[in-house]
Amino acid sequence: MLTASVIVLTPGPDTLIILRYALSSGRNVGLATVLGVQVGLVGHTLLAIFGISVLIASNPIMFKAVALAGAAYIGWIGVQSFRPHGLLHVGATGKPPVSMTKAFRDAVFCNLLNPKVILLFLALFPNFIDRSRDDVTVQLIALSLGLIVINILWQAPLAFAAEVVRRWLKNDRTYKLITHSTGILLIAVAVLMIYDNLI
Repeated sequence: MLTASVIVLTPGPDTLIILRYALSSGRNVGLATVLGVQVGLVGHTLLAIFGISVLIASNPIMFKAVALAGAAYIGWIGVQSFRPHGLLHVGATGKPPVSMTKAFRDAVFCNLLNPKVILLFLALFPNFIDRSRDDVTVQLIALSLGLIVINILWQAPLAFAAEVVRRWLKNDRTYKLITHSTGILLIAVAVLMIYDNLI
């Protein structure tokens, strides 16, 4: 749990997308994003249980394809910050700029297409599994649930805290600064992912 906590607290695409959607669209949308991340982790757990993660990680072409798809998706989310429809005024219409459904969907795909999460399940979890026992699958599920709980304990407060910060975003200039900044960070993450897998 301590090792997983250190990994969860390290900023990554999941944290950025939660902050972005919570800041721009409010607490409920932020919490929907948090839920999407956890559903992504459930997906990774199933991939690990059925051996698909090992298949992806052991095949350089498949792994690079997943990594590049993830980079493209994260980069696309970042680019949306600079589109006119991505700069709606907070609270101007009473309707959040991003729907809960979109936030949830983006978070699921962002997590599932993140190759570092696949490696987390392959490189970290096996070190804490006792292969001499017959309940390896149960152990893997228990470790995944622990990771999800830690994720929620860290990410849900981010969504709640963002609601307070969101009040500052009533100012158009401040809102653009926050939106563009998170967009640039997401694009930077995407570029680094491409660099890691093509260079």
